[in-house]
Amino acid sequence: MKVVAISQRVDAFPERGEARDALDQRLIAFVLAAGFLPVPVPNGLCLQTVDGERVHDALQDWLNTALPHAIVLSGGNDIGECPARDLTESRLLDHASSHRLPVLGICRGMQMIAHWSGGELKPVTGHVRTRHQLSGKIVAEVNSYHGLSLVGCPQEFEVLARSEDGEIEAIRHFSLPWEGWMWHPEREDVFAAHDVQRLKQLFSETSSFEIS
Repeated sequence: MKVVAISQRVDAFPERGEARDALDQRLIAFVLAAGFLPVPVPNGLCLQTVDGERVHDALQDWLNTALPHAIVLSGGNDIGECPARDLTESRLLDHASSHRLPVLGICRGMQMIAHWSGGELKPVTGHVRTRHQLSGKIVAEVNSYHGLSLVGCPQEFEVLARSEDGEIEAIRHFSLPWEGWMWHPEREDVFAAHDVQRLKQLFSETSSFEIS
């Protein structure tokens, strides 16, 4: 099975003085259902000071060891809430860009793709714990759990789907095998066949990075 690297959310437990990486087991099951082997990426492998100087960097060693075929940026945490996660995901996108690896961004993951690409976010109402009917190149009913939305489509991307109120719900890079979905495919009681098939198709696209 081809390895898929999955970023993790950070949950804080101040009473224990701990920050823990976490990953919904349903997302593991979703990636497995598409025929890929999910491998979580630890946050904290690459650290830097406030002025940007790197003080520790083992993420590249991790990537060279795991040799992921594709990358999933998971949901959870707003951008800016956890600098270690922001840095990890930014570096994962750098790696995916240079090796032309497929990427799927889920909810916050799509927001990170847009942020990395120079896009901006805005608060949005009516998108938390609800469902939307999508229109555009993707037509489906999906769940929604986000309080932020894209201001506009980032450069070098196209909009694949919008919600009924016109918010951007899915994007696709023009030249890289990258997509972002604002819904959580792993949170459906039964994984939607169109989500599983779309992930299979995305992660089966040709990559210039050879996996041994």
